[in-house]
Amino acid sequence: MSMNIEDLRPTPGSRFKKKRLGRGPGSGLGKTAGKGHKGAKARSGASQRADFEGGQTPLYRRSPKFGFTNAPFKKIHSYVNIETLEKRFNDGDEITVELLLEKGIIKKVNDGLKVLGKGELTKKLTVKANAFSESAKQKIEANGGKAEVI
Repeated sequence: MSMNIEDLRPTPGSRFKKKRLGRGPGSGLGKTAGKGHKGAKARSGASQRADFEGGQTPLYRRSPKFGFTNAPFKKIHSYVNIETLEKRFNDGDEITVELLLEKGIIKKVNDGLKVLGKGELTKKLTVKANAFSESAKQKIEANGGKAEVI
């Protein structure tokens, strides 16, 4: 079996001929070049935003907006309750943010530590934190401890 020059073909998938748009009616892609008639998709540079709803008022403009948000300046504290200090520390201990991090009671400091008053306290503790709730401060000082704001 002999092979002739007319039998030679490129490997399938090795050649891709780009569609030539707008090259006359004989090409099959003349006139509107596959874009149909008018409309945004027929124009050059046409692409819609992800939230575009075909000219209908989009959802983010239909939904009510009110109030005020202070998000960029919001303070995020790490919190610890009196009951946790009661369970995890001994009488006379000095509690700092670093100690709480080391023991894994708080995961990170964020904008500071605030001690809250949930639970009962029977031990004399010196607590150093950025903020205290009124009840926490009273419970710490009632046992002869100190609530120091750092």
